[in-house]
Amino acid sequence: MKQKGDNMGSNVKYYIGLIFVSVIWGANFGISRFGMDVFTPEVFVFLRFGLALPILFGILKMTEGTIKVHKRDLVKLAVIGFFGVTLLEILVMYSIKYTTLANASLLNVAPWPIFAALFAPLFIKEKFTVRVATGGFIALIGVSLIILGGEEGFELGSQYMLGNLLALSISLIGALFNLACMPLMKKYSPMRVTSWYVLFGSIFLFPLTLTGWQGIVWSDLSLTVWSAIGYNVILCTVASFVIWNASMKKVGAAKSNFYRYFVPAAAAAAGALFFDEKIMITQIIGAVIIILGLIWIGLEKKDNTIIKAA
Repeated sequence: MKQKGDNMGSNVKYYIGLIFVSVIWGANFGISRFGMDVFTPEVFVFLRFGLALPILFGILKMTEGTIKVHKRDLVKLAVIGFFGVTLLEILVMYSIKYTTLANASLLNVAPWPIFAALFAPLFIKEKFTVRVATGGFIALIGVSLIILGGEEGFELGSQYMLGNLLALSISLIGALFNLACMPLMKKYSPMRVTSWYVLFGSIFLFPLTLTGWQGIVWSDLSLTVWSAIGYNVILCTVASFVIWNASMKKVGAAKSNFYRYFVPAAAAAAGALFFDEKIMITQIIGAVIIILGLIWIGLEKKDNTIIKAA
């Protein structure tokens, strides 16, 4: 199926959607800390996706009249859910545990769009143009300045090797996860694909939470903690996953994933807003460079994408 994309002007709402989602995800680095003070990481992640399920399927039923998918696609959705939700979230938790936040942020975010571009031929036939490559490189410089220009620098010590490898694997698995959704979104809406892989991801997550529920006094949870849960469920999962998939389907996987470079910029802003962390001049310069690089990508006049049949 051939999709002819237009210029940035006609797709502006999709680019705004990608930026919106990246800002939501970036801010969540700070907001989630309020929830992690009460819950184990496994329980908090399960609450995020598990509580999103009835909302996702409810919206799907109301907007499309049915929630069904073909039986032969259930295995594909289960695999995507396992790698894109269960495994990816576990790797995020342990990468932060075994390396510095700066290392995890850089290795998690920076290579992701590059892997998406490299492996796109396995899933779709998407033209990777000189403009996208140069814009992506400019944005990569900006994201590096944001992360490395903070109070923590990049650490190359052997004690961080495991965490660094885990963080790098997040970029690889995440890119393949995004690309694997594209053929399914030829057959189904982004809402349907999202609902089903979140279902399977939540099922696989649940056994990991069994030891984490003890000691939670639900009646003692503060408004701040409930707000963090709500933010994760409504904005980070329901809204963000659907908007991202819909925008990626329209704009293309290679272009879309470069917009993840807004995530560390939003994370730095959230740290300053909620935890009085300093924003350095280097990080401000980095944010400007990211914007310039992504504007350059968005000005691509034509984007021809052929999605392979699932």
